[in-house]
Amino acid sequence: MSDQQSDPEMTAYRYPDGSITYPGHPYGPGGEEPVGTVDLSEHTAEVVTWTTSTATPPGVRQPNHLAIVEFDVDGVPVRALGQLEKENVDIGDTVEPFHVEELRDPETGIREPESQDWDGFRFRPVE
Repeated sequence: MSDQQSDPEMTAYRYPDGSITYPGHPYGPGGEEPVGTVDLSEHTAEVVTWTTSTATPPGVRQPNHLAIVEFDVDGVPVRALGQLEKENVDIGDTVEPFHVEELRDPETGIREPESQDWDGFRFRPVE
């Protein structure tokens, strides 16, 4: 995990019933508005499952290694889907999120590059 203060947060939303979702939603599983946020980039997660996509959208790396991971935030499970840094992970491995500036090439999309955000988080194994 990064020590830099300027790195963006991987923001999940916390709801009155105790549930946490990522990405955040205006209403949680109980139909209530969020009461706070949690920065998942400060936590590690466990790989639940992973796959490799070889037919990716324009501008997305090929092959694209993806995983569903589960964070444990104060005893509350929070699942997220994201790209893997590399393909060498196993179910049950511990990973950490890290911020990247471009998850895909902004020049290959059909929209103007300035009209979208291209950054996000990938997961890498914790050594």
